[in-house]
Amino acid sequence: MALLTNALFPYIFESKTIPAPKDLLPKCDANYVPLTPITFLKRANVVYANRTSVIYEGTRFTWSQTYERCCRLADSLRSLNVGKNDVVSVLAPNIPAVYEMHFAVPMAGAVLNAINTRLDAKSIATILSHSGAKVFFVDYQYVELASEALSFLNGAAPSIIACIDDTDTPAGVRFGQLEYEQLVQSGNPGYTGEVVQDEWDPIALNYTSGTTSAPKGVVYSHRGAYLSTLSLILGWEMGNAPVYLWSLPMFHCNGWTFTWGVAARGGTSAKDVYHNIAEHSVTHMCCAPIVFNILLEAKPHERREITSPVEILTGGAPPPASLLQNIEQKVEQFPHQDQAKLKARQGISILTLADADVKDLDTMASVPRDGKTMGEIVLRGSSIMKGYFKDPEATSKAFRNGWFATGDVGVVHPDGYLEIKDRSKDVIISGGENISSVELESVLYRHPRVLEAAVVAIPHPKWGESPCAFISVKKNYNGDTNDIVKESDEIIAYCRKNLPRFMVPKRVEFMAELPKTSTGKIQKFQLRALAQNFVVNENLPSKKITGPGQLSISGQVNTPVPGYAQGHEKVHALSRL
Repeated sequence: MALLTNALFPYIFESKTIPAPKDLLPKCDANYVPLTPITFLKRANVVYANRTSVIYEGTRFTWSQTYERCCRLADSLRSLNVGKNDVVSVLAPNIPAVYEMHFAVPMAGAVLNAINTRLDAKSIATILSHSGAKVFFVDYQYVELASEALSFLNGAAPSIIACIDDTDTPAGVRFGQLEYEQLVQSGNPGYTGEVVQDEWDPIALNYTSGTTSAPKGVVYSHRGAYLSTLSLILGWEMGNAPVYLWSLPMFHCNGWTFTWGVAARGGTSAKDVYHNIAEHSVTHMCCAPIVFNILLEAKPHERREITSPVEILTGGAPPPASLLQNIEQKVEQFPHQDQAKLKARQGISILTLADADVKDLDTMASVPRDGKTMGEIVLRGSSIMKGYFKDPEATSKAFRNGWFATGDVGVVHPDGYLEIKDRSKDVIISGGENISSVELESVLYRHPRVLEAAVVAIPHPKWGESPCAFISVKKNYNGDTNDIVKESDEIIAYCRKNLPRFMVPKRVEFMAELPKTSTGKIQKFQLRALAQNFVVNENLPSKKITGPGQLSISGQVNTPVPGYAQGHEKVHALSRL
């Protein structure tokens, strides 16, 4: 018995446990189905059966054919005892087989691991070992690389290895026990796939670049992939029957989930850039910002007249406003330069994120919306990864206080839009001032001679760190070394006119081409390694360049650039995780 003495409740109640109310409308098979992007393909088979799904050289498939091929491949995988949570790895470029595996592998209950084709053999071996891949598909162009990778595994190689021959013109190459097209043809076309029982089950395993630490396996769930796909096609306002150009590697975050998204909209997939944009009236494409330079710098004979608008979704790095201004021809409500600056911002969260914010990670307080105060960009929502495969420590570090810490430093503008200022590891701290390398790069990109720009920290005897700019110039540069000295002085003078003094690069290095990943992102870790060997002495005069391997900048010591040999054109990008 409980006696309430409060005058407002002068009553005696009998204390007892009250059972939770029964849910009179429980979930059932009719009203609750686990979310999975596999349903996009099944719907495309019905709604868009005779519409073209894939164009690859002379090969064309309809959605009905693509669905049947996926069913057959899934059945063949099941016959090889591939089942729930088994990992199926693939080393191949953007070809129909990789697209089909995005559906066929999860239809068999397995997990797809698309491997970056630009990695070296040891890195590929590391992924195969860490993922525990049961099946390894290898495109005929990568047989030698795959063979070398398998040699590092010492008997721990995937138990099933299959070669993917060219779809359009088979080369007859064989590798491993099986061949992709034979697996497709031998499978049962009536097989409809394993039923996804739990939408939290994994659908894909993608590995990070590992440029600052060991590579981590990022696990996507069926639910996350489904919702992320819907967010992107809705947020992009992708209409019905788009013609999607595969300029983004499918191994990169599963083509930003557009492998599944194209099926959801009944679209057509194609490869190559200018040719297919013109020939097939491409409507949509995705790419890293650096791909814009490839388009802008194309030679006259490589270009085609583009007669209809192409929607471009860019990501992977903040696009410099000047690059957007050059790639666009239309005029909207804002002046062109202001419009480009606005589009260079990263904006607001996608539909399936519950929230996105910029916070001080020490206090978890949101930064002021002033466009100046920097913090770390944090996210939460159903499209975030499940976590890092076999790495609970890294998962725990990424998920803190109910948020996913992205590692990106940004600001929030008064209109609520976010803008990425840098990766947290790329912020340059000079004499107590935080310098955004992205902000400095945006200024450099506005210089008429600059094709590519990247800024990293260089050790400074007084300020601790100072900016060092790596630059490649546009193709009309004739290679005269005296011009490089003149150009470096011009770049520094240009920066002094457009930046606070503490942000001006203390050193400028020219390269024929900056090192990049296969997705077009500049590999700053290589540039940081180079910059650590440079010496800053602002009291020394300029020195003349003595060869392609030595760059002499106003006020700097004439230092040989590691990775350059005399007479070599550039530092070649190392292939690594």
